[in-house]
Amino acid sequence: MTHQLAGRKNQGHRNEGTTLASIWPEIEKGLKQVFFDKTSMTKKEYMHSYTEVYNYCTCVPTTGQDPPFRKNVRQMAQDATKFVGIELYRKLQHFLRDKALKPLLAKCTGLSGEELLDFWVTNWVDYSFSCKVLNGMFNYLNRHWVKREQDEGKKDICDVYTLALVIWREVVFSELNETVTSAVLNLIGQERNGETVNTGLIRGLIDSYVELGVQVDQPNAKGPQLQVYREQFEETFLRETERYYITESAVFLEKNPVTEYIKKVEGRLQEEQRRVQVYLHETTQDPLARKCEEVLIQNYLQQFYKEFELLLKDHRDEDIGRMYSLVSRLPDGLVQMKEIFEVHVLNQGWLALEKNKDAATNDPKVYVDALLSVHRQYHNLVTDNFEGKPLFVTALDNACTKFTNMNAVTKFSRGSSKSPELLARYCDGLLKKSAKNPDEAEMEEALQAVMVIFKYIEDKDVFQKFYSKMLAKRLVNLTSASDDAEASMISKLKQACGYEYTSKLLRMFQDMSVSRDLNSRFKDQLGRSGMEVEFSVQILSSGSWPFTPGSLFLLPPELERAQERFTQFYKSQHEGRKLTWLYNMSKGEVIANCFKSRHTLQASTYQIAILLQFNKETSHTVDYLLQATQIRQDIFDQVLQLLLKTKLLTCERDDPQPNSVVLLNQSFRSKKLRVNINIPLKTESKKDQEETHKNVEEDRKLVIQAAIVRIMKTRKELRHQQLIAEVLSQLSSRFTPTVPTIKKCIDLLIEKEYLARSEHNKDLYRYLA
Repeated sequence: MTHQLAGRKNQGHRNEGTTLASIWPEIEKGLKQVFFDKTSMTKKEYMHSYTEVYNYCTCVPTTGQDPPFRKNVRQMAQDATKFVGIELYRKLQHFLRDKALKPLLAKCTGLSGEELLDFWVTNWVDYSFSCKVLNGMFNYLNRHWVKREQDEGKKDICDVYTLALVIWREVVFSELNETVTSAVLNLIGQERNGETVNTGLIRGLIDSYVELGVQVDQPNAKGPQLQVYREQFEETFLRETERYYITESAVFLEKNPVTEYIKKVEGRLQEEQRRVQVYLHETTQDPLARKCEEVLIQNYLQQFYKEFELLLKDHRDEDIGRMYSLVSRLPDGLVQMKEIFEVHVLNQGWLALEKNKDAATNDPKVYVDALLSVHRQYHNLVTDNFEGKPLFVTALDNACTKFTNMNAVTKFSRGSSKSPELLARYCDGLLKKSAKNPDEAEMEEALQAVMVIFKYIEDKDVFQKFYSKMLAKRLVNLTSASDDAEASMISKLKQACGYEYTSKLLRMFQDMSVSRDLNSRFKDQLGRSGMEVEFSVQILSSGSWPFTPGSLFLLPPELERAQERFTQFYKSQHEGRKLTWLYNMSKGEVIANCFKSRHTLQASTYQIAILLQFNKETSHTVDYLLQATQIRQDIFDQVLQLLLKTKLLTCERDDPQPNSVVLLNQSFRSKKLRVNINIPLKTESKKDQEETHKNVEEDRKLVIQAAIVRIMKTRKELRHQQLIAEVLSQLSSRFTPTVPTIKKCIDLLIEKEYLARSEHNKDLYRYLA
């Protein structure tokens, strides 16, 4: 190949007098074969045409102007090449315009519609292929003369392939573009109407429009030049699309419901997307989608919103999902849908609790189940049909927060603190030993559900107070269903609210572990001697457990000896510590041999104290029992009533008086050998609730004061409204303090000299170090 090319170069230099007129007939012969008779052109003929072009471009004609010593040979060659290049270039232009395309244009006279489109596509395919062959034949001209001209800034010179496209654009396209564009739009319209059309013709025209976008003055442009496609087809196509769907949507909605229209729109959007994939240029996807969305969705948004409310009421989740997928295509389309959704969920939450108000007020399971039922229903809707979109997650959270903290039950109880109390009681029912305790997996699922509601509770400090009291009782009374479940719940609370929120709960667990070790050492020390009664003690850290010492109580001698021995042991282990006995929380078992059958009675320490009085005598007056036990009057009355109710004791009066005689019922019978008579006292339960709420209010004041001090210590000076806003922001995760309460706390801190008002501006507070 190298030798052949060298030979051609030598031949070109030898034939310095070669003219275009002498070689053009050979070149033209090759062009005619390329454009009119491609099947007859052999490789040898192709190479012959290529060689003729090469020889002509490399020859240096004798000009007879300047002697060789005036110009160097290289400069003479360049000037000559410029001259022969432009002549050949113009000759080629003339051939393409006058001999290739004008005759072709004449052949389409009388054609229209699909016939004209077929004529265009068929001849375009042939022509574009011929142009690629032509470009190869004139490759040397492209690489040298065309490139040099472009480098010198000639805007009207382009490579041979581009030249051929430009000439088609000038000759054929300029005459036929409106007609063929109209024909292709008619075909697309027919396809939209359900007819089968030749999509290959549409694709062929689109491809030709894309290729015809070449720009002569941008030889180095990357990618397709889409000016022709956009101006001559896409703009008209989008206008026709808009007109078509405006008409169709109006007619369809007159005869069909919105839900059917949504299905229709879904189908149309999918069709248009497929249309782009099959025969339109990919860049049409976005403007076409926007136009369809504007006509088919945007124009009917208000009807969509009205229908959305009805779909929510009828729980038609599938149709809701369809509507969401359409409206989500619009930039702000979902905003109003979100608002409608939030209001609907809020109303459903209120309605669910209104229906169950009476039962839910006293039954925490009914209350929490009602909350969970509403949340679960709409959480599934958000997840499955709204794709878990944050906008709707927020709407669901807002609605659930509102109806969880303010509903028929909380209004009846006159305060939002009823929700955290009922949730804590629900947890207590879950975690306490019973015959209905779920298995481990179900328990974990139930605790996860509790945390869902807990997230929406505003007064989390109220929940903490009630939960800690109930946890304490479960631990002390050994009624926890599972230590793992208890630990799991505390871990979840810690994750949600931080270590400080659960620190006391964790300390309770530690105390129970320490108590087990302590009792074990106490029994080891007693050794074989043992004690008259089985005795175990739980040592509770005074700052961690929500218990307060009971009133004065006279411990029975049988128990007093055991208590003294343990007290001595504990002091030997922990010097300087003081034990405070919580008799109101204590319990035990009494074996009764005084009835026909032997029974083991599970009783509170107060009940045991009264029953032990009947070891010596089978009857006592009420006043004697009260003095012998020193139990507080209101608690004593309830304890005695419980013993009478269980028929262990009897009395001649239904309302015993101080001088009434109480007898041991030696005829007592029970099918159970172990009888539990340790039932919580009503007074104690009610007092616990009142005390818990009171403690919450007191604790809140301290928390608010601490927050104010932290803020002021950091900021040094702050205006009143700014301080209020920052306190609300800091404490919102635990509870929402009222502004009057914050003001009272500010005044308290001023009295304590933590803060001071500015002398010049009473609205400004200063921190006092």
